[in-house]
Amino acid sequence: MDSRRLLRMSATALAAAGLILSGCTGGSDAAAPAGPSSAHSPATPDPALRSYYGQKLTWRDCGVPQFQCSTLRVPLDYAKPQAGDIELAVSRAAATGPGKRIGSLLVNPGGPGGSAVGYLQGYAGIGYPAPVRARYDIVAVDPRGVARSEAVECLTGPQMDTYTQVDQTPDDASETRALAASFKGFAAGCVKRSGKVLPHVSTVEAARDMDILRAVLGDGKLNYVGASYGTFLGATYAELFPSRAGRLVLDGAMDPSLPAIDLNRDQTAGFETAFKAFAADCVTMPDCPLGTESVAAAGDNLKTFFRDVDARPVPTGESRALGESLATTGVIAAMYDEGAWPQLREALTRAIGGEGSGLLALADSYYEREADGSYANLMFANAAVNCLDLPAAFGGPADVEKAVPSFEKASPVFGEGLAWAALNCTYWPTPATGRPHRITAEGAPPIVVVGTTRDPATPYKWAESLADQLASGNLLTYEGDGHTAYGRGSDCIDTAINAYLLEGTVPKDGKRCT
Repeated sequence: MDSRRLLRMSATALAAAGLILSGCTGGSDAAAPAGPSSAHSPATPDPALRSYYGQKLTWRDCGVPQFQCSTLRVPLDYAKPQAGDIELAVSRAAATGPGKRIGSLLVNPGGPGGSAVGYLQGYAGIGYPAPVRARYDIVAVDPRGVARSEAVECLTGPQMDTYTQVDQTPDDASETRALAASFKGFAAGCVKRSGKVLPHVSTVEAARDMDILRAVLGDGKLNYVGASYGTFLGATYAELFPSRAGRLVLDGAMDPSLPAIDLNRDQTAGFETAFKAFAADCVTMPDCPLGTESVAAAGDNLKTFFRDVDARPVPTGESRALGESLATTGVIAAMYDEGAWPQLREALTRAIGGEGSGLLALADSYYEREADGSYANLMFANAAVNCLDLPAAFGGPADVEKAVPSFEKASPVFGEGLAWAALNCTYWPTPATGRPHRITAEGAPPIVVVGTTRDPATPYKWAESLADQLASGNLLTYEGDGHTAYGRGSDCIDTAINAYLLEGTVPKDGKRCT
């Protein structure tokens, strides 16, 4: 797959404080809890939910060859199902055969905020291994608040352009106030445009929606491949409905036991690890824009470049100049896939030479900005879900200032900016309903947890932790670079996951692949 598509599928929100996650404690194999933060599930579904579980999907042509689309009705508020519905977009690629159909395989690319329907139609439904597509209907639902499913909207295109350019490494009190004001304005825009759905886009609610979809599709068990944040969504489903979990693959795993500040700091370290891998490759080339001396020197040179464009943004050939915030986002975007490294080297060469369009293009891909200046809702949904799922990392700017040294220790290159980016949930208007906790999913069948050793966005130790937490977790390791592992070129990884999905053969816990 090309690097632009990968960046779109895998993007986490730098400006929305990275990947933060949480969920509710407890769970059972029956219906999900009565509210987002409830601890237990009733023995049988709430009678008010029966109409949702009993609905029939009407499939129609999507306008995209090989795919069908439908709409799933779910309650806006599970605590008050009678208060109204929302509609979720669903799409499927029917099993192609030969071989006996196993059932549905639900896919989610992460984010939070990534369009699962877009991922299905752009990649999974045509790019997953042929044997898997032969025996499964590959199915996707855009989670509530995302893309085609009651999308959270916050800012206009021009407003988003301004937001993405705000200095995230404030040098004085005035710049600190401007950054805080940008986060407050973002939150106010979300309330203005999406106030109804904003309190109801938690991961727990999205997992409950998945169980309704499972039932409506006619599947007794949920088979699932989730990437990045999608691993937290899948683990949450297993926690709520362990006996309804089927074959679950959690690729690029999250750690639900960590508070927001630790998640952000760990992810900061992950980007540093990825940058060092990029730099180690770059410095072997005579035209490396960061020099050929050493990895450490390359990092120092990149920091110098960031300081330079902070003081004097470089032109890009359009109205937006390349300042430090956009330049940093462009570099981070390329860390998701080593296939993007040549593009990053070229973009840095041009930017250091005074022309920033290459890094701007990488940043725009990360933010899902279109050529006409409009934005997909990825960043809006990302903030909405993150800030609902976990209490904010910081109480205010003073807390960030205290934490900056620890973030800079995690990443001398990216630490300061990523610390300040985590301030956004401080000003979120909807109180968090989730808390950090261990997910054990007692009673679930074997779950495959996949970790990549130099993953920038979901550090490998998160996969180790989640596999350890899950009572039936089995860790599968890819020794390599990039974000997630399935379908990225490792025959060992793909063979192990395919055997699990098709035959139920669980990889040996601790299996390592290259």
